[in-house]
Amino acid sequence: MRLGVSSPLDHGSAAEWAQRHKELGLEVINFPLNCESDPALIDEYAQEAARCGLKIAEVGIWRNPMSPDPDERESAIRFAIGQLELADRLGACCCVNILGSKSMRWDGPCKENFAPETWKQGITMIRGIIDAVRPKHTYFTIESMPWMYPTGPDEYLRMLEEVDRDRFAVHLDLFNWITSAKRYYRNEEFADECFEKLGKYVKSCHLKNVRLEEDYTLHLTETAPQDGGVNLRHLIRRAEQYDSSMPFIIEHLDSDKAYLNSIAYIQSITK
Repeated sequence: MRLGVSSPLDHGSAAEWAQRHKELGLEVINFPLNCESDPALIDEYAQEAARCGLKIAEVGIWRNPMSPDPDERESAIRFAIGQLELADRLGACCCVNILGSKSMRWDGPCKENFAPETWKQGITMIRGIIDAVRPKHTYFTIESMPWMYPTGPDEYLRMLEEVDRDRFAVHLDLFNWITSAKRYYRNEEFADECFEKLGKYVKSCHLKNVRLEEDYTLHLTETAPQDGGVNLRHLIRRAEQYDSSMPFIIEHLDSDKAYLNSIAYIQSITK
């Protein structure tokens, strides 16, 4: 596996950014700029990443191409196309977004997220973004979320089949699929299922953890990697069976110190 973090960490220049990641023993990075950034600055960051031997794992979109607001929806799709173009130019492992939400929160839970029409709209949206770019050096991927499609590996397989584009692949966030006590307590088996079904399509993974609280009714809390109940050693080993250089990106921590602690923990369990 190759470890990275979603945060750019505190830095003052592209050279400092890349060097700090390298000194921490990281091998992959999330690109910290977007398609609307200064092209010269984009080139500078890309060159510094290459100089330090850092592979760009993910170019993120993180906007809502399924929004009920038509202006927001169209803007998100345009941005997604721009980000996929950027990812292709950079040779990133993948360009990633969520499918999108029908709620007013861009990534929020909503009954309409599970409507059959939402599934169909999502398939059309993914095809449209890929067809607008026709990438050759990266893949468009969807990160799973707890309250929208796809809800598990079987639905992701169906999505791959219906999108029917060679450059559509999988971003695996196993933790967002831990949506029941059974998946939590039998997470090794669930990881096995995910990789047996999706492993050959996975281009990048997120790394964090989940803790099941002893509260009614069912209360699952996202945590730092070292604070949850998912067997990370098993997850990483399973990923490595499909790609020995699989990117794992630590995310959703609130400070550089928290990232440094989690980096040290993952490095300690993967020696």
